[in-house]
Formats: sequence, C-alpha cells, structure tokens
Amino acid sequence: MSHATIATVSTLTVPGARLHYEVRGSGPLVVLAGAPMDAAAFAPLADQLAADHTVVTTDPRGIHRSPLDDPDQDSTPDLRADDLARLIVHLDAGPATVFGSSGGAVTALALVQSHPELVRTSIAHEPPSFALLANREQLAAQTEDIIATYLTGDTLGAWAKFMDQANIVLPDGVLGQMFGGERDPQVVADEHRWFTHELRGTVHWQPDLEALHAAAPRVVIGIGEESAGQHCDRASRALAAALDVEPIMFPGDHIGFVEDPERFAARLRAVRSQDG
Repeated sequence: MSHATIATVSTLTVPGARLHYEVRGSGPLVVLAGAPMDAAAFAPLADQLAADHTVVTTDPRGIHRSPLDDPDQDSTPDLRADDLARLIVHLDAGPATVFGSSGGAVTALALVQSHPELVRTSIAHEPPSFALLANREQLAAQTEDIIATYLTGDTLGAWAKFMDQANIVLPDGVLGQMFGGERDPQVVADEHRWFTHELRGTVHWQPDLEALHAAAPRVVIGIGEESAGQHCDRASRALAAALDVEPIMFPGDHIGFVEDPERFAARLRAVRSQDG
C-alpha cells in the first residue's frame, strides 16, 4: 500500500560538506541512515513511518546531493556520525531513534559512542564491520583486493569479488544487469566514492564495546530474516554476542527495507515502541 508523503528538502552546512536532508511527517524523531545508500533509497520506508513520526533521511557526505569541499576526503563512520549529530541538533527534535543499515548501521553505532545524549535507540541493521570476526585479517586482504580490482576499471570483477566476500549469491546474469552496460552517471559516481573513499573505513571500524554496552541509549542489532550465512549476518551476530543482546530479525535480507517497506516499517515501529 502506498503512503507517499511530501518531504521538506533542505541543506545543512557541516564541516567540509553540505548535507542534503529530507523531513517527512510529525511525531517522535526517527533518522534513517545509509552508507552509501542515499535518501531516495529510504523514501518508501520513510513514507510508511511518517504517519506517526518525524522521519529524516539524508544523502551521506560525498554521496549524490551532499557535496564535499574536498572530493578526495575519506568518509569514515565517525565523520558521518558527526554529521547526523549536527543534523539532530539543528532540528531540535531529539533524542532520536536512529535506524542505520549496512554502512549506515556503523554510522548509527558511532553516533551512540560519540553523542549518546542525542540518541534514544540505535538500531544497527546488518553492520558490515568485521572487527569481531575470527577471519578479519582475511577479510581485510579481500577488501584491499576488491578495491584494487575496481581501480583497474574492472567494475564487474570488483562487484563479483564483493558479492563473494558478502556470501551473496545472485542468479546468472544478474550481476551484469546491475553493474554493466549503460549506467546512470550519478550512480557510477557514488559507486566510485564507495569503493575508493568509504568502503575501507566502514568495514575496518572498531566498536568501543564498553561504550556501547554502557550507553544510556538502547542499542539494537538487526538482521534480515533472509540473510542467514551472509557476511553481515555473521558480523551482526558477533557484535550482538559481544554486547550480550539478542539480535532482532527484520523482514527480507540486507535491503529488506527497499523490497518490502510496509512490513519493514511495521517491525521498525514495533522496535521503536519499546524505546520507553
């Protein structure tokens, strides 16, 4: 069922960048964060939640409509968390429930560590950080090979290695359909930034377990019901175990919020209702 809402589009100047953000609805503040996914990827989920929440989505720094002063600056979870902190303060509507997926999940965790007073609940959906995995050195070497492959111009080869590392199996021919042929120049630019300036810092992020465990905000680790055996499933379960919390299952896989925003919103709303 469609619940499209009108979004108020604005820009916030932050150190080194201009942050594109969109606001929908009214009620308790929910921030939806991705990396490298931009605000558009979260729009259907934001529309679902806007009936009873103020929902904020952003393009992370350097992606799509959030230009950098220095295009060669690396994007780290700590920098992105600082951007979200400034945005929440600017809106003066916190503390917020912060839902982050993939690289955005790492951003959400970094925000709890640096600005816990701005967060009511941090929902980290499938963070790809491999700091707590036993094969992290192998994963680090694979990541460097993926980046090097991309820099040779072999985009399909890089994505094939990325999917293999993530343990995501695609049907024959789908990889070429997704990343081959004529492609949107903005998508290609965002992809280039992800591989060259964002991937490394995101997966190498080291959680401060003591700070996360002791933080007043509630920390939730989310996993897709269809992500069993994938890299982000393993990384999420390792982090949940280290924090001594039970992971919460969400509909779909790594991008369940894109594929089924209605069911995903219902689960997120249920988690949000436990914020107290």
